[in-house]
Amino acid sequence: MLCFQLLKVNKVEVSNNTEVIEKSFTPKTVPPGNHASYDLNIVMSEKEEFEVKAKVNVQNKSEDNWSDLVFYFIPNIFTKQTLDSLGQSSAHPGTVTIRTIEINGETVEFSLEQDTLKIDLNYELSPNSEVHVSFTYNLTLPDKGLRYTKNNGNYYLAQFYPMLATYRNKEWNKEDYRFKGETYHTNFSDFNVTYKLLNGYTLVSTSPNDPKEVKQIGTLQANNVKDFFVVILKEHFIIEKEVGNTNIRVFGFGDDKQLSQEVSEIASEAFMYFEKTIGPYPHNQLDIVLDGKSMEYPGVVTAYSIDDHAKLPPTLLKSTVVHEIAHQWFYGIISNDPYHEAWLDEGFAEFATGLYFYSKSNEGVPYSVLKEMVKGLDPLPVNLSLDQFEQNNQSSYIYGKSNVMLWKLFEKRGGIKEAEKFVKKYYDNYKFKEIDSEEFIRFTKYYFNLEDNSVFKDWLEVN
Repeated sequence: MLCFQLLKVNKVEVSNNTEVIEKSFTPKTVPPGNHASYDLNIVMSEKEEFEVKAKVNVQNKSEDNWSDLVFYFIPNIFTKQTLDSLGQSSAHPGTVTIRTIEINGETVEFSLEQDTLKIDLNYELSPNSEVHVSFTYNLTLPDKGLRYTKNNGNYYLAQFYPMLATYRNKEWNKEDYRFKGETYHTNFSDFNVTYKLLNGYTLVSTSPNDPKEVKQIGTLQANNVKDFFVVILKEHFIIEKEVGNTNIRVFGFGDDKQLSQEVSEIASEAFMYFEKTIGPYPHNQLDIVLDGKSMEYPGVVTAYSIDDHAKLPPTLLKSTVVHEIAHQWFYGIISNDPYHEAWLDEGFAEFATGLYFYSKSNEGVPYSVLKEMVKGLDPLPVNLSLDQFEQNNQSSYIYGKSNVMLWKLFEKRGGIKEAEKFVKKYYDNYKFKEIDSEEFIRFTKYYFNLEDNSVFKDWLEVN
């Protein structure tokens, strides 16, 4: 996944004279080992069951021959059998019944353990070759699941389809599921989705061509997105606002119309700031659903609670919405592995959220307050894999320390204005590409003309 844009901003001094030399910078992004495109068909039944047919075109973009394919199949995590095996309990787990899996029209054997769905190929798939995989299965959603859930009569189909894992370093990059943090990683893909709903339900999705009126049958597309999210809603109201070329829709519930209007206002303002400061949002629609766990998806954010299903106070809800909108850039456009490099989207989303709020304030960036936030933390780097943190404090590093240390880069290097220029150059170089910590360090050293890694020693593990 190479980017050929050139960034020309750096200057160096030669001998005793100040001679300005423009040096070009070519990003070295993480190459894609595979590519997938998806055709998904969703049919909703009277029994709160969904029949899904998924066709996945898989391309081998690596230099290796493949003997198997590995998919995430997260619905299986929320079945009673899997939850019991993981020591989790649920009064109302989900169900999954896989009916068929075929490769190029022929039925194949597969294994499914937790969320790892593995298919052995009968032949080796050589580089630059492709294969067609078809799945047919039925599912019901759990109550109080994580992302993938049924909540208040609404259905959140997050990661509901077989998602092709990334292929890295001669193996499938598939880690065990964890209930805290994002444990799946996919490349940018194209989606074609058809659906059939029961009367009275509305579909909201990653697609920028969601129907503007209630439609029980439809077809959706989304191109070059990390994954495809669907939420099926029943009783709600919509507040819409045009911001540039994008229609921002807020889906509210119950009597919260005033709060939903306030969310619409701050979401529109933050969105406009991010587009101006970071770079263009690639779609003509952004949906905000004020229900469920606060999460980001391409083209959609949900915001209501954090971990305990309790409603967030209004001020925190609005700042959370801004954070989730920031993820449209840091995750949705600039990709990273959220299991091994979680700080690159969560830390940057927090950083961008701060940029928005501090840019509105006359008081500037509260560097002393930010530093106080991470006092007492163990001297762990923020770019560890999720399994290397204790679950009860991983957020302190991934969200907190990474954000504070990003701000520290600008404390004596131009403050907010320079930070805004930095994220713009960062976006220009890495949009629709994948970055890792090593490349972030390389870019930052170039941007600031740093001679060594000393500014990273307190927070990043450097290879």
